[in-house]
Amino acid sequence: MKGLQKKIKTQSAGIFFSICRYAFFLSFCFVILYPFLYILVNALKESSDFANPLVQWVPSRMYLGNFLSAVKVFDMGRAVGNTLLYEILPSLLQFCSCGIAAYGLARFDFKGKKLLMGIMILNILVPPMMIITPSYVNFSQMDFLGILKGLSHLMGQDLRPNLIDTPWVFYLPALFGVGLKGGFFIFIFSQFYRKFPKELEEAAWLDGAGAWRTFVSIVVPTSGPAAVTVFLFSVVWHWNDYYLAQMYLAEHPTFSVSLNNFTLNRISAVLEEGMAQGKALAVPTLMAGCLMFILPLVTLYIIIQKKFIASVTNSGIVG
Repeated sequence: MKGLQKKIKTQSAGIFFSICRYAFFLSFCFVILYPFLYILVNALKESSDFANPLVQWVPSRMYLGNFLSAVKVFDMGRAVGNTLLYEILPSLLQFCSCGIAAYGLARFDFKGKKLLMGIMILNILVPPMMIITPSYVNFSQMDFLGILKGLSHLMGQDLRPNLIDTPWVFYLPALFGVGLKGGFFIFIFSQFYRKFPKELEEAAWLDGAGAWRTFVSIVVPTSGPAAVTVFLFSVVWHWNDYYLAQMYLAEHPTFSVSLNNFTLNRISAVLEEGMAQGKALAVPTLMAGCLMFILPLVTLYIIIQKKFIASVTNSGIVG
């Protein structure tokens, strides 16, 4: 009898903890998925459904007109084009430059290495908001150590170019590996390269390969785990970037900037609707724009999710 009671007690405790565990995970999933479900449902609602308090999670019918409205309101072609030109291409350039810089820091000893490592850590720790003023001044009057300023005084005219509203405000930092999250990407690459077997590089050196040939032929083909992590993070962070794009590209809004600057007056003017009708269309149009904004990132992650999960384990960013 006591054995039976103990068994029943153990089974009851197991069932109780299982229920608690499933309740926790279901609640956690709901918190994570709720924003996406809200965006999806409201993007498919008509304005009449959105104004109807009886229609919450199931629209009366699937309505795709909000996506056409979003294309017009957010000037989708121009916004996506600006995002690809000013954000995604620099992210790919920074992906390459950070890999080269990390290999140099991880494998070679030279004067000033500790200083560069400290600068890399500062690049990780200091947010862009803290240095945006000097950065903006530097790009608006581009100079290096005051050389052009001195020449300007001698020649009587300002020789410092204004790079604001040009692609160079993103391409130059990306080229030198100090763009958006550049220090973090160098850190990921360098952690991977430190664990890379030196025997492979020494074998390449014995065969007559130099440092550059060794990096391109030996190191790069085997750095897939770190490369996948950096590639995904770089594309996602640049695609989502609003702050720098808003500061530097007033005349060339990216997709994220267009979403952030969404207003009722704008939708009413673009769609040629009155304020009342524009107000009814505002949220469904905005949700359709948000859904179109996140779909490329979700698609990218679905394509490379297996490689990304494996790369996080081996790239040195865990723990």
